[in-house]
Amino acid sequence: MSEAKRIEQERAEFAYQCAVKGIEIKQLTNWNGHYYCDEHYASYVKKIPALIKTNGLGATFAYILSKRKKGKEKDNKKIMPGHKDNPKNAYDLIYEQTKEWLEKNPIYPLQLKDQELAWKLISLESKDYRLITLEVLSFFQWLRRFAEGVRVDEKSVEESESFKE
Repeated sequence: MSEAKRIEQERAEFAYQCAVKGIEIKQLTNWNGHYYCDEHYASYVKKIPALIKTNGLGATFAYILSKRKKGKEKDNKKIMPGHKDNPKNAYDLIYEQTKEWLEKNPIYPLQLKDQELAWKLISLESKDYRLITLEVLSFFQWLRRFAEGVRVDEKSVEESESFKE
């Protein structure tokens, strides 16, 4: 198998795992010690490539960062995002999944060293910024396909179960 084919296969496999997890968060789901709940994962994944092409990678991830869940007050206590009473949203999951892929990327692994992904992206050299942009778009191409496919499969299962009743 050629190197390019192997990398594309790794990207597709990781995107599939991400899409499955993204669709699962329609209900409260624990992933890596954090709770997530949001039904809009597939629609957000679908629009992110257009945002990247229109606004650039850095601006898009700054936008995603701004849409992530914030802490909230309950009974005079601050509840951090990811707690069962304040689950993270689909943007949180997309941000973390993209960060994970870029850190383990076989072509150009991104060294974050405890930096925010959005900050790292806007501080990259121009050549590196273009390479990462292309990699993120390739990742989202697979992620978008799988998120839509997993969602369609889930609807088919729900419809077939409703016919049995």
